[in-house]
Amino acid sequence: MSTVRDRAPQPAGSGLNDDIGEEKRLELYRTQVTIREAEQRAYDLFLQNLVKGTSHLSLGQEAVAAGFGGAMRKGDLSFCTYRGHAHTLARGVSVEKVLGELMQRDNGLMRGKGGSMHLTSADHGVMGSYAIIGAHLPIACGAAWRAQYKGDKDVSTCFFGDGTTNIGAFHEALNFAAVWKLPVVFCCENNLYMEYTPISDVTAVPSPAGDRAGSYGLEKIVIDGNDADAVFRTARAAYEKARAGQGPSLIECLTYRHSGHSRADPAKYRPEGELDRWKQRDPIKIYRERLQQFGVSEKVISDIEADVRREVDEATEKCKAAPMPPLDILTTDVYADGGWAWRN
Repeated sequence: MSTVRDRAPQPAGSGLNDDIGEEKRLELYRTQVTIREAEQRAYDLFLQNLVKGTSHLSLGQEAVAAGFGGAMRKGDLSFCTYRGHAHTLARGVSVEKVLGELMQRDNGLMRGKGGSMHLTSADHGVMGSYAIIGAHLPIACGAAWRAQYKGDKDVSTCFFGDGTTNIGAFHEALNFAAVWKLPVVFCCENNLYMEYTPISDVTAVPSPAGDRAGSYGLEKIVIDGNDADAVFRTARAAYEKARAGQGPSLIECLTYRHSGHSRADPAKYRPEGELDRWKQRDPIKIYRERLQQFGVSEKVISDIEADVRREVDEATEKCKAAPMPPLDILTTDVYADGGWAWRN
């Protein structure tokens, strides 16, 4: 069986293409740097025992969240996995709100009650992070069906890992979306591993998402998930297709997580040298060089990086100083009526 495990993807396209424009590229770079700095800070805070439990970082996968986030419109909806910090930040939620939630502080996105794996902000179109593998794909279809029924123009995007492609809900959701031509985009973040198992060891096709697309009458789309421009262009086309009533898209983004599956995973199962090879294709490094290729000055780039670091530092101090959530909200937001009492 041929696999992509031993090689990092090469940059998509040939030559320089200015269809994106400097303003959008600077936005994409800022988003990637913000995700990188915020998640690295979350890791540091965990080592200081200020983040409890576990969490799942997207270090190395920033281009996927940035590219899709940059292509979305206000009102579009994101459905994330437990590895959802990046996508939440990419939709405009502040670093303070995300770190506050991870630190279980009252200034957190959900006042400290949700934690790392349940980030949600309806105001930003982030319709939840889901810890159950594949559970959110049918939910994204439901949201898209609502938009289709009402004639709304928002598009739902469902992000998931490569392991989800072997879950029944993946195939059910793809079939349902294709039959009804729903305005939904499915994004597989293929970082080559499920939890500890290489996806290639347990999947009958080389591209776990892309090679299944034809079964539902969809185009095979496999792209370099470490190149934010490639992700942005592909996502933009998928959104245009969905808004035009032409149905769903399935996009497989080849990427790589720099750390283990979660905080408890040292990732010793990876072959020697694999991480180093993929770090040569670090999305931040790629995009920094891209900006320089387009003539963006070193000062502009450095100012973005310094501004993001300052934002993360300030957010960290605010979260450290914030109180824990009060006990009187413990039993609120449990059921749809806002209460907690069991109802038959």
